[in-house]
Amino acid sequence: GLSKSLGLIEGFGGWGAGGLAASLSPGEVSEAKYLRDKYGYNAYLSNTISLDRTIPDYRPGSCRNVSHLRDLPQMALVFIFVNEALSVILRSVHSAVNHTPAHLLKEIILVDDHSDDEQLKGPLEDYVKRRYPGLVKIVRNHKREGLIRARIEGWKAASAEVTGFFDAHVEFTPFWAEPVLARIKEDRRRIILPSIDNIKHDTFEVERYENSGHGYSWELWCMYINPPKQWWDDGDVTAPIRSPAMIGCSFVANRLFFGELGLLDPGMDVYGGENIELGIRVWMCGGSMEVLPCSRVAHIARVKKPYNSNIAFYMRRNALRVAEVWMDHFKSNVYLAWNIPMENHGIDFGDISERVALRKSLQCKNFQWYLDNVYPEMRTYGNTLYYGEMRNSKASHLCLDQGMRENHTATLHPCHGWGPQIGRYTKEGHLYLGPLGSTGEDTRCVADDPATQFPQLLDCDKDKDEHRTKWIFTQGDSMINSASGRCLEVVPAKVYLGHQVVLQSCSGQRWTIKNTMKDIAVYV
Repeated sequence: GLSKSLGLIEGFGGWGAGGLAASLSPGEVSEAKYLRDKYGYNAYLSNTISLDRTIPDYRPGSCRNVSHLRDLPQMALVFIFVNEALSVILRSVHSAVNHTPAHLLKEIILVDDHSDDEQLKGPLEDYVKRRYPGLVKIVRNHKREGLIRARIEGWKAASAEVTGFFDAHVEFTPFWAEPVLARIKEDRRRIILPSIDNIKHDTFEVERYENSGHGYSWELWCMYINPPKQWWDDGDVTAPIRSPAMIGCSFVANRLFFGELGLLDPGMDVYGGENIELGIRVWMCGGSMEVLPCSRVAHIARVKKPYNSNIAFYMRRNALRVAEVWMDHFKSNVYLAWNIPMENHGIDFGDISERVALRKSLQCKNFQWYLDNVYPEMRTYGNTLYYGEMRNSKASHLCLDQGMRENHTATLHPCHGWGPQIGRYTKEGHLYLGPLGSTGEDTRCVADDPATQFPQLLDCDKDKDEHRTKWIFTQGDSMINSASGRCLEVVPAKVYLGHQVVLQSCSGQRWTIKNTMKDIAVYV
């Protein structure tokens, strides 16, 4: 039967409330797997679901009592796609038309970032011309520009007073538009983020996500964060939530203000970082960014991006552009998080002179103001002296590593330079090991516990003062615990890799931590 056939499709599980009535043949199972791998979601199932479905209304109940002005500005909706399943694009468009009041929806612009899928050419054009004459416009890029520049092309094609930017795999909840337009009418300098719910990529069921702001790590990966304490204290679940940045799959802005603010950075490539940069820029340059609990849009989190397999490469490059233009001396945190040196890193992040000039012309505040007033939860790491992989002269092919978290013991591992191997030595003499967080982190403090010869890893926030976590170290020298006088050293052992790290009497072994933090003049 159906469930037996679906079990053959690894990772699909059941197909939920929108499921198929008939069982799948082996050929259909094969087709479903092919489509899942191609699009990063269950496109086979999508093709069977109504384009006109209405998703659950997950707004807080009291949103239904909020009234909005009748005289609201019109909006253009811009959807970006590349090699997306046709049924998913069309459901995004149907959902937008069905759930946005007609007098507020001036136009829908579909930006095709150089797809090669034949369905997205003639069949898509014929469908929207027939179904939505005059409402939907298709803009086609002649080469692959990436999400960021594709959105700029969509903005250029739009003419309405307000522009909304969306991935082409979203669905809208009824009454999503009115609260957004009301907030922008009240203040054109607001960039508004609908609350995001999740369309499960395997079953297309919608699950409610909790109210949250959008934050990020120092690598500039976005994430959901708890609303500010003030929002909770005020006790109004319909109130806008201050957001330091945006996840990026949907945002709405006054069209002219967005242009004056500098759109998105066209010097960024492909994807990633532009959502953080826009959040930082709007706050520093006189605007604001907020999430509206009463406006909800559901989004498919794809299991893979169809346009590129190495997102981290572009993310790192784009993150350095953000750091160099906007973050003043706090840019060191971005270099630290990506574990790259601040000079001679070999990463070409392009010409930033136009963005630096934009910051000057907009008379923006500095990044310290932004951290103090918009993202006070963000941890900073200005006390760092050295960071990166830690190698010992006795076994320089191995690096100090967090090892198995449940063991609470530092270990050695072949060097790879990612999170568990990022060491950080501070001006206060503390030695940290593990990936950097922002509002919370997996970093541990390296400590000398006299009861064992093995270096212990402790929760820094809880244990920093009461354990022996201070070390005496300069680059290329011994790592000496200041309480016990023991040194962190590497000895031969009958264990995996033939070496282990221990605490013992100092024998003159030397450690190097890959990068030295450069002192940066503080921006005034």
